Amino acid sequence: MRTAIRALAITAAAALTVTGLAACSSGSSGDAGDSKTLTYWASNQGTSLQNDKEVLTPVLKKFTKETGIKVNLQVIGWNDLQNKIQTAVTSGNGPDVVNIGNTWATSLQATGAFQEFGDSEMKAIGGEDKFGKVALSTGGAPGKTVTSVPLYGLAYGLYYNKAMLADAGITPPTTWEDLVKDAKQLTTGDTYGFSLAGGSYTENSHFAFINSAQNGGEWFDKDGKPTFTSKANVDGIKRYLDLMQDAKVANPSNAQYDNATQSVTDFANKKAAFILNQNNANATIESLGMKSSEYGVVALPAPKGGEEIASFPAGINLSIFKNTKNKDGALKFVKYMTSMDTQTTLDKPYSALPVLAAAADSVTDEQTKTFLDIYNNKAKPLPLVPAEDQFESTVGKAMNDMFAKIATGSKVSDADIKSALQTAQDQVSQAAG
Repeated sequence: MRTAIRALAITAAAALTVTGLAACSSGSSGDAGDSKTLTYWASNQGTSLQNDKEVLTPVLKKFTKETGIKVNLQVIGWNDLQNKIQTAVTSGNGPDVVNIGNTWATSLQATGAFQEFGDSEMKAIGGEDKFGKVALSTGGAPGKTVTSVPLYGLAYGLYYNKAMLADAGITPPTTWEDLVKDAKQLTTGDTYGFSLAGGSYTENSHFAFINSAQNGGEWFDKDGKPTFTSKANVDGIKRYLDLMQDAKVANPSNAQYDNATQSVTDFANKKAAFILNQNNANATIESLGMKSSEYGVVALPAPKGGEEIASFPAGINLSIFKNTKNKDGALKFVKYMTSMDTQTTLDKPYSALPVLAAAADSVTDEQTKTFLDIYNNKAKPLPLVPAEDQFESTVGKAMNDMFAKIATGSKVSDADIKSALQTAQDQVSQAAG
């Protein structure tokens, strides 16, 4: 999102209004046309909505001091953000500026509800050259003017408990086969090799994509039509489901985990040796008492002979609603939030990867270097088609159901997966008309 879609540090909640006024219409959080007020919907990036309030409030106060523009902030949980944005698009009642999961960029671009960052808008926010090329490529469909710009960079990595691996005489795996073998060895008693967010449709769709990509699979053809039922897609999903079904290295209770924070909590509490998560998991892990020296990260390994794809260029982008009554103020805000000073301030508490070209060059932390290498060299973009959001929701929710069946002792076969993907494909095709 989460992607996306996050898939990020998620706290199930509706929305936390941090400063007094909620948006009643786009750009109208104060008086109509008030050039001194903006409404900003921020995604939940920290350990909780309250944590986001604490991180963002001083940053936004500094912006107000510099510009005289007040920011009415709402922090919205990932379970609600996409629906709220879609409702705002339909109704015309929304904020001036909004965080989006960058995997939604193409789908939201197709609505026509968001401001394009053309030459003048790009100049107003500091120019496109300040962004890393991979980060900026997430702003919309290829060949079209972007309608979002990068704010926080994210990539998936395989987190591992250093002591658990060392005690078992295991080194970080370099193939999927070794990963499963190691996870089996580390599954004992109440401790499992893996913890998965098996009830999160965003997480499930992300791993459907990554595992399929390792097989050379695609979810849409060159004309943007869904190709969900291909063997590469079926096999990729089966490989992921089998962590719980066949290898039995994931606790069946994981089928109830509807956000990534729950699996991260298992890892931090040493109930699991491995998790697959984005780099912003660090904040949650360490807030739960696990020291940074106690865990490591490597790229998610592919099966032998598979494509070395370990993630997609994930993260959070900023978009401006086209019907804002304060476009100039919104552009000033985007420039401020993507400035080197603000990025340096926010990347640390949110464990985000730098999206500015100059910032990436100055990274010295080894774990951040690992994630940057994944982001820049081992990541394949999610489908850059308007129906990408429907891919996430239909395929992800189908996988939720499959994990639920596995958790209750039922078997999910290749034929079951193909049938579920056919249903999802039909839904997407019908929605496209």
